[in-house]
Amino acid sequence: MLLLPLLQEALKKVQHESINQLAKRINSFPEQTSLLQKAIEENPPVVIREGGVIAKDYDNELDELRNLSSNAGQYLINLEIKEKEKTGLSTLKVGFNRIHGYYIEVSKGQAHAELPPEYMRRQTLKNAERFITPELKEFEEKVLSAKSKALTREKALYDELLEKLAAGLTELLVSAAALAELDVFTCFADSATNLNYCLPDLVDEPGLIIENGRHPVVETVAEEGFVANDLCLNNQQKMMIITGPNMGGKSTYMRQTALIVLMALCGSYVPASAAKVGPIDRIFTRIGSSDDLAGGRSTFMVEMTETANILHNATANSLVLMDEIGRGTSTFDGLSLAWAAAAYIAERLAAFTLFATHYFELTSLPDNYESIINVHLDATEHDNGIIFLHAVRSGPANQSYGLQVAQLAGIPASVIDKARDKLKQLESENIDLSIVESGKPLPNQGDLFGSSPHPSIEYLEKLNPDEITAKEALAILYELKNKTK
Repeated sequence: MLLLPLLQEALKKVQHESINQLAKRINSFPEQTSLLQKAIEENPPVVIREGGVIAKDYDNELDELRNLSSNAGQYLINLEIKEKEKTGLSTLKVGFNRIHGYYIEVSKGQAHAELPPEYMRRQTLKNAERFITPELKEFEEKVLSAKSKALTREKALYDELLEKLAAGLTELLVSAAALAELDVFTCFADSATNLNYCLPDLVDEPGLIIENGRHPVVETVAEEGFVANDLCLNNQQKMMIITGPNMGGKSTYMRQTALIVLMALCGSYVPASAAKVGPIDRIFTRIGSSDDLAGGRSTFMVEMTETANILHNATANSLVLMDEIGRGTSTFDGLSLAWAAAAYIAERLAAFTLFATHYFELTSLPDNYESIINVHLDATEHDNGIIFLHAVRSGPANQSYGLQVAQLAGIPASVIDKARDKLKQLESENIDLSIVESGKPLPNQGDLFGSSPHPSIEYLEKLNPDEITAKEALAILYELKNKTK
């Protein structure tokens, strides 16, 4: 609040209608500022529970209680000096014990001297007499409860302070809201100036075009330079199927798109060299994976619930981000759901959609839907490793580099080798996942990692027991027995 007058002077120099309107809503509050300066410590604690919020010299009673609590020893020394001068008794001393509390002690030899009338005998000892005075009694009562009383007093003063400030609460809230808006504008301007943002073009034509788009957070923390990418969605090109390796940048590309749209619609400059944003009514996301233990929902159930929300509520003017739909269940179930969800969005919703997946079978969707295109994020192998290029290219990816990413993560070499052997086996078996789009019955998911059927079982499946004699059956049994050896 001390800086508000300076801020008002600075705002007078700004020639901008919006800023001028904000300046009119910002007051300086001199009375409240003066009150707070007097009442509150310069560096108060976060909470008042332990005290220390109200400043010194604001309230005499509070200062006295604090002094009693922290300076009791010095008070007793001063009292002893005062009483010695008052009575002329050199042996007089002030003390304390747990049973009788505070007292003034006079030796037996001087106890018969004329003592002040306020001295009341408290205890008689063999060599001394102990007295109490109204002043010492009052001090005793205060000091023994000074800390709790100080805290109670401080809370009462704090409540009184809030009541005084509440009288001007409406004006305070108006100014606070204006300051919040000004803070947002300042941050927008700072980011636009220092981070090379551009002014987005908000148009009536549906679509989204971004040139050299960047993620506003990732680019500020990335150790290496951030790779900017383009994006184009319009009425002819409404869905991107995004493929590529893990860590390739698919999720970052999707998120930066949503953030650029959100920032543009908030009135901010955006992290891109150019951006044209059409009407977007809502942004839907199905990104990341997490379960809901308290609600009894698995990761897959959460994923499906979020997907259902998108399919029920998205419109042709919505921006939809869908990342790895179907990964929480079996390959064929997941692929089927991902395929059907993408097809539903393309056929029924026509929403602007970024659909990231590792199901390469989905890259055939553009064959069925003209509004869908394939893009991928590039990577290249080098010295038995993988280099992520983070650049978005047209067309589908040619592989996922899953084993290379697993190797980067520190998976033991023996596991990688075994996985590579299994991959070769699966590829040689040429499991046809494209039947998802044909409507044919899906194979048993467990067969992917099961062994091939035994020849004897295949032979038995071809037999019709009603067409063979007992002698033939016995011969077949001996034949099968020999095959198992």
